Amino acid sequence: MTRIFCDIADKNLIKKFNKKLIVKGFTTNPSLMRKAGAKNYQNYSLEILKITKKPVSFEVFADSEKEMITQGIIINKWGNNVFVKVPVCNSRGKFMGKVIKTLNNKNIKLNITAVYSIQQTKKILRHINKKTKVIISIFVGRMADAGKDPIPIIKESIRLAKNHKNVEILWASTREPYNYIQAKELKCQIITAPPLIVEKIEKFGKSFNKLTTETVFGFLKDSIKSNYKIN
Repeated sequence: MTRIFCDIADKNLIKKFNKKLIVKGFTTNPSLMRKAGAKNYQNYSLEILKITKKPVSFEVFADSEKEMITQGIIINKWGNNVFVKVPVCNSRGKFMGKVIKTLNNKNIKLNITAVYSIQQTKKILRHINKKTKVIISIFVGRMADAGKDPIPIIKESIRLAKNHKNVEILWASTREPYNYIQAKELKCQIITAPPLIVEKIEKFGKSFNKLTTETVFGFLKDSIKSNYKIN
């Protein structure tokens, strides 16, 4: 079964989506935290953890290995449901294998993010043990945005991770609700999606006839509101 995590940092939305059975966890990042108005990263994260007991990923925001390790150790202490989110490389493109291995060896649950290639997945798997939980977040949507086919990469990553029972592959940067169907067909363990897409997934099951009449009614309603006339 493919679990849905909601990609959001807004506390009010987390309160709302935490009540949804379809949502099994949450993912955040520094950009979402900034958008949500977080001034103090740690205090804001702790407030989120008061809202939910579901898994939550909080990302380090350092760019050096030493600082990432330090931040990861601190973030891990915030709660048992916390995953420390670590980028697969820093802003200069250096693979963060030392960070991944060090934190993993301390039995810290990791969400390794911004993964775009099979080579990166292979490197990650070589730097982790086979007992501590690890999520590998593959940025499917951003790959597609760049004109790349993400499906072979996510399929092969799922295959490679089968030998690690502690590893789950996450379909990240979801662009449309149908991605959930694709992730399920590939047996991807997790998909993360923004609130709007989560709500659309909840409405799956409408017939083509229903979709047609709703669409036509929407056009009609807007034309009436605009008082359009053709003379």
